[in-house]
This record gives sequence, structure tokens and C-alpha cells, in this order.
Amino acid sequence: MREASIVVKGRLQGPKSALPLGRVLIVEDEQAIAQGLRLLLEDEYDVMVASGGRAALDLLCGGEQFDVVLCDLMMPDVSGIELYAELKARVPGTEERLLFMTGGAFTPEAEAFLERVPNPRVEKPFDLERMERLIRSVVRQRGNA
Repeated sequence: MREASIVVKGRLQGPKSALPLGRVLIVEDEQAIAQGLRLLLEDEYDVMVASGGRAALDLLCGGEQFDVVLCDLMMPDVSGIELYAELKARVPGTEERLLFMTGGAFTPEAEAFLERVPNPRVEKPFDLERMERLIRSVVRQRGNA
């Protein structure tokens, strides 16, 4: 069995004394991007990083709960498209929390998928303000803001 590589980073203390606004899972196979996002978000959110779609699937199907899942669309092990389909089948409702991150290199399948699903997406390189607004919006919809 292949071992899932997961980095856990909880928000125990930060510059603010308030509780985290919600839990965020970052699903990204490029570690520099994943760690940059973690650093950006960890002052306000309880953040966990999964190094790919397989690790995210294990977490989410294993009972971990997140308010937002920032998910790279194109990953080598399990793509964001496959993750969405698996979550919809195995943990219905969880797929609605996915916020897709795309690098703009779309296959026809990816393009059709993004047109079909209602999930928000952000383009790489990121507009950080837009990303923060989208995350807050999804967290508010979940009733945690």
C-alpha cells in the first residue's frame, strides 16, 4: 500500500488571539505552492496540507472535516476531477467544498468539467485577495464565520 504524504499544521497561536475562522485543506502536489498557501492562511484558519489527490481522498473519506478544500485541478496521482467524483460518490456534499486551483493548461475534459460544476476556481498565479474572498465566502456558507 502506498503511503500518503501529509503535512499537518494546526493554528495553536498566532498574532491574533481569536479562534480560527474554519478548517482549510490544501491539496497541491507542488510543495512550494502548498507551503506558500499554508503560510498565507494559517493566521486565520486551521490549515492542513495533502500532497496530492490520493492523500486528500484518504483524509476526506476517513472522516476529516474541512470547511474549504483548495484543490489543484491537475495532479499526477488523483486529479481534482477524480477527487470530485470520488467524494460525490463516497461522501456526498463534501465535493461542494472544493475550490479549484488551475494553471490554465486545460484538457478538453478539464474544460468541460469546470463548465459543468458550480465550484469556484482561481487561476495560477493567484490573485490572493480574490482567493481570500472565495475562502471566506465558502466558510460563511458553512456557517463558521
